Amino acid sequence: MADIEGLVNDLTLDEKAALTAGEDLWSTVAVERLSIPKIRVTDGPNGARGASLPGEAGNTSVCVPCGSALGATWDVDLIQRIGVLLGQETRRRGCRVLLAPTVNIHRSPLAGRNFECYSEDPLHSGALAAAFIRGAQSQGIATTVKHFVGNDAEFERMSMSSVIDERTLREIYLVPFEMAVRDGGALGLMTGYNRLNGTWCGEDPELLGILRNEWGFEGIVLSDWYAAASTASARAGMDLEMPGPSRALGPALANAVRAGELDESVLDAQVHRLLSVFDRVGALGELTDDETTSVDLPEDRALAREAAAAAIVLLQNEGALPIDPASVRRVAVIGPNADRAVMMGGGSASLTPAYRTTPLAALRERFGDNVEIVHEPGVGIDRTVPTLAIALHAEYFSGIDIDGAIDVVHRTDHPKAEIFSLGVPPGVPEPFSLRATGVFEPPETGRYVFSLVQAGRVRLSVGGRVVIDGMADPLSRDRSSYFGFGSEERVAEVELEAGQTVDVLIEYTSEGVNGVYALKVGCRAQIAPEALPRAVAVAADADVAIVIVGTTPEWESEGFDRRTLALPGQQDQLIEQVAAANPNTIVVVNTGAPITMPWSDAVNAIVQLWFGGQEMANALADVVTGAVDPGGRLPTTMPLQLEHNPSFGNFPGEYDEVRYGEGLLVGYRWYEARRLPVRFPFGHGLSYSSYEMDEPTLSSDEFRSGGTLEIGVSVTNTGDRAGSEVVQCYVAPARSKVARPLKELKAFAKVHLAPGETQKVTLTLTDRSFAHWDRGSGQRAALKARLPFADMMAGSTERAPGWRVLAGDYVLHIGRSSADIAHTIPITVD
Repeated sequence: MADIEGLVNDLTLDEKAALTAGEDLWSTVAVERLSIPKIRVTDGPNGARGASLPGEAGNTSVCVPCGSALGATWDVDLIQRIGVLLGQETRRRGCRVLLAPTVNIHRSPLAGRNFECYSEDPLHSGALAAAFIRGAQSQGIATTVKHFVGNDAEFERMSMSSVIDERTLREIYLVPFEMAVRDGGALGLMTGYNRLNGTWCGEDPELLGILRNEWGFEGIVLSDWYAAASTASARAGMDLEMPGPSRALGPALANAVRAGELDESVLDAQVHRLLSVFDRVGALGELTDDETTSVDLPEDRALAREAAAAAIVLLQNEGALPIDPASVRRVAVIGPNADRAVMMGGGSASLTPAYRTTPLAALRERFGDNVEIVHEPGVGIDRTVPTLAIALHAEYFSGIDIDGAIDVVHRTDHPKAEIFSLGVPPGVPEPFSLRATGVFEPPETGRYVFSLVQAGRVRLSVGGRVVIDGMADPLSRDRSSYFGFGSEERVAEVELEAGQTVDVLIEYTSEGVNGVYALKVGCRAQIAPEALPRAVAVAADADVAIVIVGTTPEWESEGFDRRTLALPGQQDQLIEQVAAANPNTIVVVNTGAPITMPWSDAVNAIVQLWFGGQEMANALADVVTGAVDPGGRLPTTMPLQLEHNPSFGNFPGEYDEVRYGEGLLVGYRWYEARRLPVRFPFGHGLSYSSYEMDEPTLSSDEFRSGGTLEIGVSVTNTGDRAGSEVVQCYVAPARSKVARPLKELKAFAKVHLAPGETQKVTLTLTDRSFAHWDRGSGQRAALKARLPFADMMAGSTERAPGWRVLAGDYVLHIGRSSADIAHTIPITVD
């Protein structure tokens, strides 16, 4: 361990200040004379992209399932192993800080970033986050749990104030962060862009004080990108402004110390925490840049595949699944997401996976040559044209005269037809131009739609002909494109023949650019008007129809919220018509968050696939054919309709405020309290096997405050297939002096069982399992002095804020979901 005190004392004022802000987009500042290295950070949480942005040339990464999919596993051991893998991937990218996990709550099913978060339940989220952190940090990196706190929507997230009462904040929204710190040992935490009750989260000393003064957090607090705006962040407890160059911290702190506006001890504490974390991950003294590598290991593929299958939730099954390949001759695989790999949501979680496999390809391989697989997309759902999936080679030139450019100054290769850089690309002069070339082979004869989005000026040629000219006729700006610096999408149609390759030429200049350099070329086959009837005809002639529907990163992404729970386009009509044509219809839902399912009664089976990472398609094939049991259970309630959800009427906010009017009644708590029916309840999920939970045994029939209560539950696999069950324990107060949800999840365990096997799980309850947050007696003393009858209105006991366990009768609910309870056990709390 390094002498951190000595290092802080040896640093000059300017060196100390420099350490509190990034050097660039992904790195901190080095102090070479004291062997303090530059530390690189990388985005997560479904992979480690490295020091690059989505769309930039860079390494490939292992893409694991998204946050909601990992939440659906309910498997802390598996999530810890996923953490280990992403810790290793972080090191492979030459980084020491992983910007993950994301633990914001699924408050509204419309929130654009729900796919990145684990759950609607705080304990469930916190337990998985802590496991992920333990695994990742075992590999010599720091995790950064985010976004602290109340950053539960994308609408105006950089200015919105989340209005949350203190009890709701403590019992719901802070819990996952608290568990990440206390149980997981998180070394980093990222503040949200938003305000909490009017105060910017990164400048709130009370909020950040909870971290250190109550939870014992010893790590670093860093800003979300560009969120730090003043030295008030340092006074509140923020340690690192990202990215660089600095605006609020860095040299500004040295100037504040010299002006007498900031005590140098504040700066010393920041630097001490930063260096301590660097030391704990073993990074101090390493001045050479870590080499960036990509690997594609079979053991990483196997783990990603295991996780993808463990996340798949069998929502409904009338005997349609699993399918024995020997029992069918023709299988129709239908839907807009059948022949594409929608494995992740949009935004900062995006990365370039090691490889892509579509559900259609995986099912063809799994069913083999003896089964005919027929495919029709049926409908289109693209909001914009999908990025053209061809490799590009780009050559860069000095100046913007692309027509006269000869001398190449830089070269890059890109896995798809998108080039993006926040700031001038490394090794490239400003201004610059480039030519990028690739080859496209159309799979079918017909009309193809090509598209262009630009931040700069772009000319697109296909087959030697200019089809879109954004140089001669610049595209209008679109504030939702490339952080507001990109253009609207312009399209053109080109007639192409199957198997005949065409050259694609993209010419770009940086004319008119203001910090964001980007181009994106899209391509898709024109959806024929008869596509839906064709899909129905194919389904009618098949033994089974598998309809793969869902969303894409255009519909679920950082940066915006969804506007509806309905599937995009005509997917509902597609399912209804296919189900009418084939009574053996299976629907696979490829989304990161809930959708409405008006057709659920008309189909034989429904599978929630999520955004399952690079092995999603293979895992689906495993589950559909019964090679693997569907291991997932819902981490979020599937409502019947949008208007039923708890945040309806208080989401996404207005006039710079979003009110958390539902209070404690988030997710299943709301539906149960309001006695609202749901499509599928929290914790729900079917198996190909069957299970029996024996009567639970308790270590005591009374819980005494300060102690623990252990609950033993024996689970037997009574079926003929291997599978898994999740034992869930909910605590319900029989009566309470304060408003409480009807019941709340307080412990869970996943068990894997062979046919006929029995295992006993032990669930542990503590004070917090029965406690609520008491905000204290507040103004009662002043009230008594003002009013003569104050004692009649309120008790005279003065109380400090804190967790309170009320004595009385409680009921423990042990079951398979919030609605499927196998055993209820009364217990007395002393």
